[in-house]
Amino acid sequence: MSNLRTPVIHLSNVLFGWNVDAVVLDIPELIINQGEKVFIRGPSGSGKTTLLGLLGGVLTAQSGDVTVLGSDLRRLSPSRRDHFRAEHIGFIFQMFNLIPYLSVIENVTLPLGFARKRFEAVLCSGVEPEQEAVRLLQHLELTEPQLLQRTVTELSIGQQQRVAAARALIGRPDLVIADEPTSALDTDTREAFIRLLFDECDASGSTLVFVSHDHTLEKLFDRSIALHEMNRASLYQPPLLDPKREVV
Repeated sequence: MSNLRTPVIHLSNVLFGWNVDAVVLDIPELIINQGEKVFIRGPSGSGKTTLLGLLGGVLTAQSGDVTVLGSDLRRLSPSRRDHFRAEHIGFIFQMFNLIPYLSVIENVTLPLGFARKRFEAVLCSGVEPEQEAVRLLQHLELTEPQLLQRTVTELSIGQQQRVAAARALIGRPDLVIADEPTSALDTDTREAFIRLLFDECDASGSTLVFVSHDHTLEKLFDRSIALHEMNRASLYQPPLLDPKREVV
C-alpha cells in the first residue's frame, strides 16, 4: 500500500504477557493504513485474539506504543479506552457477545446508545437507526421481516455471526476488527460474507483488520500478515517482564 496513506494503527516495540513468565506478544512494529483490508493469519495460540484485544483497547500492553487513530491506548484510562472503542471501533468478537434477551434489531442498534459519533453518522445518512439496522442485515442476507424481531437465541449460529457483523458496522466506525468472523459459516457463504463486509467498509471508508486461521480467505485482502513471523515471542524466549514495572 502507498506510504502516503494515513496510518490507522501503529504498534512499536509492543510487549504483552499474562504474567511475568508468559510473554504472548513481542512485536517490533506493525503499521496498518487508512482504508486497508488486512488479513492476519497464524496458528492457534499464536496471539491473534490477544493482538486484537490490544488494538481494541480491551487489553493493555506492558510496554511499547499502541497508537490507534492517533491515540496511544496505553495512555488512556480504562473508561476513556471504553469510550474510544465505542465511538471509533466496530468489533466482531469470536464469541459474538450478543445480548440474549434483546431482539436482532435491538442488538444491532445497541452501540449507537454508547457512541454519539456513530449515532450521528446514521442520522446524517438520512435514516433512523432501525432502518439502518435493517439495511445492514439485508446486505448480510438476513431478509425475513419476522426474524428481525426475534431474540438472538432463536437464531442459528451462522445467523448470530451475521448479526454481530451488522452491529460492528452500524454507524460507520473508523476501524472494524473481526476475530474469526466466518468460523460458523459454511464454505459456500464465507466468500460472499467477506465481500459484503468489504462493500460496507468501502462505503464508510473503514479500515478492516481480520483475523483467521482459514488461509483460503487471505487472497481476498489487500495484504496478509503472518503474526507468528512478526511476533518475536514465537521465535525466542524474550526477557521476563519486570514485575515491578508499572502497567499504564
